[in-house]
Amino acid sequence: MPMYDYKCLDCGKESLIVLTLKERSAGPVKCPACSSTNVQQIYTSFVAHTTKKS
Repeated sequence: MPMYDYKCLDCGKESLIVLTLKERSAGPVKCPACSSTNVQQIYTSFVAHTTKKS
């Protein structure tokens, strides 16, 4: 499942939130600490693991 980093603009907490693509496109993301929808996605690097060697 995709994981997204968000920062709440109300309480200031940064959270790693696991969402399906359907959940992410369905509506606003809520802060797990204060339930505010005033959150901003933080873009970070990622690692992809594959089963085949290149």
